[in-house]
Amino acid sequence: MKKCSHKYKAIPTIVDNIRFPSKKEARYYGELKLRQMAGEVNYFLMQVPFEVGAGIKYKLDFMEIWNDGSIHYVDVKGYETKEFKLKKKLVEEKYPIKIEIK
Repeated sequence: MKKCSHKYKAIPTIVDNIRFPSKKEARYYGELKLRQMAGEVNYFLMQVPFEVGAGIKYKLDFMEIWNDGSIHYVDVKGYETKEFKLKKKLVEEKYPIKIEIK
């Protein structure tokens, strides 16, 4: 039986009963939990939706609320597709945010 693989070689990973599309995103989640326990991050949200318009939606991997009051908008990518770059640009034009790539 042939094993299916992701076209960008991402390996789905489960942590805390949450399925992440890649090991990299799962690792970042673990880092955020440690930062939360250390008191750096107050809380974080995952898969935050943004409506761009014309039926286009974008889901941000993590929105982090830090204890210093700052908010970080983070997408974890191993590879940036043309579609991702376009959606990121549209979100940043519509909303007063800057998306960080990890």
